[in-house]
Amino acid sequence: GRVPRGLPGAGAELVLRDRGLSEEDVKILLHGLCSNTTVKSLDLKGNNLRTGGAEALGKLLAKNKTIRSLTLEWNNLGVWEESFSLFCQGLGANSVLQRLDLRSNQISHQGAGELALALEQNSSLQELDLRWNNIGLLGGRALLNCLHSNKTLKRLKLAGNNVPSDILKAVEQAMDHNQHCQAILSEAQNRADILSKEVLSLKDEKTKQFLDLMDTIDKQREEIAKGDRVATARVRQLQEALDEQHSIMNSLKAKLQMTEAALALSEQKVHDLGELLNAAKQDQTSMAERHFMELQQQKQEGIDREGKLRRDLSAASEKNLLLRNEVDELEKKCKAQQDQLFQVKQDLTNTRAELKLRAVQAEVEKKRFKKSLDDMESLRVKEVDHMTQHMETSQRSMQDRIQKLEGIRIALEEELSQVKAATLAERGRAEEELIKVRNQARLEEQQRLEQLEEKLRLMTELWYEAQNCCLKQKQMVAEAQAKATQLNLHTVGLQRRLEELQQDMNSKEEEKVTEVNKVKVELQEQIGHLQAERTAQDGLREKIAALEREMKALSSNHREALLNKESEISMLLEKLRMREAEISRMREVEAQRASFLQNAIMAYVQGSPLGTHSSRK
Repeated sequence: GRVPRGLPGAGAELVLRDRGLSEEDVKILLHGLCSNTTVKSLDLKGNNLRTGGAEALGKLLAKNKTIRSLTLEWNNLGVWEESFSLFCQGLGANSVLQRLDLRSNQISHQGAGELALALEQNSSLQELDLRWNNIGLLGGRALLNCLHSNKTLKRLKLAGNNVPSDILKAVEQAMDHNQHCQAILSEAQNRADILSKEVLSLKDEKTKQFLDLMDTIDKQREEIAKGDRVATARVRQLQEALDEQHSIMNSLKAKLQMTEAALALSEQKVHDLGELLNAAKQDQTSMAERHFMELQQQKQEGIDREGKLRRDLSAASEKNLLLRNEVDELEKKCKAQQDQLFQVKQDLTNTRAELKLRAVQAEVEKKRFKKSLDDMESLRVKEVDHMTQHMETSQRSMQDRIQKLEGIRIALEEELSQVKAATLAERGRAEEELIKVRNQARLEEQQRLEQLEEKLRLMTELWYEAQNCCLKQKQMVAEAQAKATQLNLHTVGLQRRLEELQQDMNSKEEEKVTEVNKVKVELQEQIGHLQAERTAQDGLREKIAALEREMKALSSNHREALLNKESEISMLLEKLRMREAEISRMREVEAQRASFLQNAIMAYVQGSPLGTHSSRK
């Protein structure tokens, strides 16, 4: 029956042996196989293919890209030289076929020459079976010559073709040489593939490490940006709190001005009352003793009240010291940079100088106050009778004011402690960020530190102003001794505070040094890991270079061996040519001898009587 055109669903092997297909059937079959992509083996043994079949086979080999095995035994393709040349052209254009069976196809030496040209162009055929054909000496030479350029053919069978044994041996040597070369090339390709895989794996590992580093850097940058945002928000909050405190201090200053104006009015009233006292002394001498006794009692009560107030002040000072100790313990946990520590030390030296100057000013003011107190005591002895009630009221009002101012002072100290804690926390975070990115954050942290230092200075100035206001109000109450003791206690507390600050700064410096050492150790470990990786990469590079050198040496050795074998083959070919020339000469000599013998025999026959008798008949 008919063969379908496209062969849909055909298997990987198509066997059509001894079917006696016509030329049309063969053309249709081969035309369908041109577009087929599933058939990998085609067997057309004993189908008596002719000119049309040979041409169709040539087209098939030129177009098909899947058939790897083709058996054409007992088809007489070599009878028609033109169609067989087209078949050979298709074979030369093919790049997929690996096995070709052309046994018993009556291929002559001319067909062998066409096959030799096709093999020179082909680069995929590995097995070729040409047994039981009519190739002869010339065909064998053509096939042997084509093997110089074809290095892929591994097996070439030429039995039963009247090819000399020398040519067969040379063909076998060429096949062995091709097999050896292909084995060497396959080994070299395998090694190159292994090396390329190792190089790709190393590249992948390096890219992964690089991506991990980039991810960590991005995360650190995001954390730094978040820290900056938080720090800016906190700085804004601190600025708002400072603005509120400035407004509070301005209101306090206005209140102090009002109290000073009231005190000035009271002083004027005191002067007026003094004049009245001088006029009424004579009338009230009898009442002086009674008033004196009452004044003594009132003084004792005032002394008791002063003792209570002093006790309260000492308890408040102890509480302040406890709070300061707690603040110092919290400050010890914070971290600061060496550059900031140097700046803080400079600030401390400046504050010490300012404190010393203020202490000198306080001593001068103490002397002045003592003089004024002496004068005031002399005046008070005169004005006690009329001012007792007024002084009591003024004392009560001043005590209330002192309590309010102390509450304000405590609130301000708490706010200062909070501000210091916030600033120290920000400094610690800034230090961690500076360890990561030093060059980028130095300017920003310096600006922040300067702002914070300015704020701290403003707060300390406000605190000192509040203390001065308290001292002024206490001076108005005429408690010079209490003021002196408070000033002494304040100076002692400041000295202790300075000593504690120095201790804190020393501890912070030690902590910084330890942290810097830890960071250095970690950096050294990272550097060691990187150096180890570099050494490993250098070792791999050296291995790759050594392997490349081995490849080059092997290729050079193989090239030399090939050249030597080619030279040997050329020598053998020259010897064969010399022998063929000798053989041709011997044949010519033998032909001449045979001609001479034939001539002599003919002459002898013609000259003999038998020859003459036969001629007469």
